[in-house]
Amino acid sequence: MSLESQIMDEMKNAMRAKDTVALEALRAIKSGIILAKTEAGAGDTLSADEEIKLLQRLVKQRKDSAAIFQQQNRPDLAEPELSQVAVIEKFLPAQLSEAEVEAAVAAIIAEGGFSGMASMGQVMGKASAALAGKTDGKTISTIVKKLLA
Repeated sequence: MSLESQIMDEMKNAMRAKDTVALEALRAIKSGIILAKTEAGAGDTLSADEEIKLLQRLVKQRKDSAAIFQQQNRPDLAEPELSQVAVIEKFLPAQLSEAEVEAAVAAIIAEGGFSGMASMGQVMGKASAALAGKTDGKTISTIVKKLLA
């Protein structure tokens, strides 16, 4: 079942349940899918990798918004954003824990014989490719910096 048809089914369920937070998150996903499909050079369907990147981007946007709202002491606005994150994350593959990411990055560093911050770009490239969809780039970057320092 494609992501788009899953979203449509979940939207129907959210409408029946009158779950406005879930409905808003699902509509954002649907909108993102439609925008991605209508971009220049895009085909009729999105690949699984493109769908995951889209969902990760939506999660990141909501987390960033929630962080800003919390900094401005507006928990009333931050809470719905975090609730939407939970809805969107249901469609993402299981995310790796920080320890699992650290182990994977350590293996990449050992395998390539990398050392020092000068090789951060090479490690980031390999780690980002290997862990695509399983964790976000910020987590990878933090762990790579920690292990190369």
